[in-house]
Amino acid sequence: MIRTRIAPSPTGEDIHIGNLYTALVNWVVAKKNKGKFVVRIEDTDRLRYVPGAEEKILATLKAYKLIYDEGPDVEGPYKPYRQSQRLPLYLKYARELVAKGKAYYCFCTPERLKELREKQLREKKLPRYDRFCLTHVKDAEDRIAKGEKYVIRLKVPENREIIFHDLIRGEIKFHSRDIDDQVLIKSDGYPTYHLAVVVDDHLMEITHVIRAEEWISSVPKHILIYEGLGWSLPLFAHLPILRNPDRSKLSKRKNPVWASWYLAQGYLPEAVLNYLALMGWSHPKGEEIFDLDEYVRVFDLKDIAPVGPIFDIRKLEWLNGEYIRKIQNAKLKDEIYKYYNRTLPQETIEATIPLIKERIKKLSDYLPLCEFFYKIPEKYDIDFSSYKEMLEQIYKTLRNIDNWKANTIGETMQELAKQLGVRNSEFFMVLRVAVTGKKISPPLNESMEILGKEESLRRIEKLT
Repeated sequence: MIRTRIAPSPTGEDIHIGNLYTALVNWVVAKKNKGKFVVRIEDTDRLRYVPGAEEKILATLKAYKLIYDEGPDVEGPYKPYRQSQRLPLYLKYARELVAKGKAYYCFCTPERLKELREKQLREKKLPRYDRFCLTHVKDAEDRIAKGEKYVIRLKVPENREIIFHDLIRGEIKFHSRDIDDQVLIKSDGYPTYHLAVVVDDHLMEITHVIRAEEWISSVPKHILIYEGLGWSLPLFAHLPILRNPDRSKLSKRKNPVWASWYLAQGYLPEAVLNYLALMGWSHPKGEEIFDLDEYVRVFDLKDIAPVGPIFDIRKLEWLNGEYIRKIQNAKLKDEIYKYYNRTLPQETIEATIPLIKERIKKLSDYLPLCEFFYKIPEKYDIDFSSYKEMLEQIYKTLRNIDNWKANTIGETMQELAKQLGVRNSEFFMVLRVAVTGKKISPPLNESMEILGKEESLRRIEKLT
């Protein structure tokens, strides 16, 4: 059975939009092959750990409907799914590597390591560990028994070419001379990413390791750990990193990066996933809008281009607008109602949707356009001092309308503008601002019909 996974770290506000992209690809590979999609929390970086981040990550994945088969809050055969609850496993396998001569204990102090690094930099050398403890330490077990602090380092073989096949990028080669003796177990007893990810992926029977391209340089270290423990390798695929329109790496310094931000701004989860699906991949028929079922049907991992795709929030906004226009009015009403925390009357939302559906690109665009339906404007885009008499005539004429419908309101007001000798553009601008507070609003006559005769008259009378 094909098994994929994502392994987010709870070190930020939420899951990064780039990690959501990785989650989507892992999810679709599992679904396409009737496999399992796993979420594992990599919470071993205790210095950067953010309380509550794990819960936020899991909630966001569910909000995007990327439902996982196994995870910290879903019972599975390979629990626990938090690395902090698996610490004895990592130490066990690290010691096995030591026993096999594939790793070694290191007692170097932070001061020595800092001094070594500075010396190598002064000599214009690539900073790396000098293997002092590998060649000089003969009493490691005694020192550990006495309580001395230590780390466990990977012993990288000399003069070895390490080759692996990437499902997206083809054959990739590294030479062991370019690989440092990576720390596997830190002095606090916690594993580094490199050991933990290999142990967990093997024990959880992950068949496809699909992650961002920034981890390519780590693969040779992981291969050495797999080999050292006598384990077979999974398949590797490294996705391109999302880029800003200026080709720089997507980062919170330039753009919103937390996946929940997009939901908070009123982007529909299915639109965001549709847009992410287009990152580095194209639909075989060139289609830009498709649902997850279609994505599962036509997707193939090998079709992803390795070049970093552009994540353009303006293109996402356009796509989201297309989704809104395609959605049924009843569903759009529900989405808007939920987005505003169920505080707006559903009847009014339903009535206003035909007026604004073609105008909004995000759910958050709704209230700025429609706020006047829910409360009297507090500010107005024009000064009414020179329009008092005209407003009085408007009020008197509207008061006499019995059939309060948009077409009747429009025809009656056009006739009044003609009688007063006022251009339609000026006349209806004044009326629009009197009713809505703004020069730009949803269609005026239809808006007044929804507001009702009594409310519309009240607003106009207030300004006379």
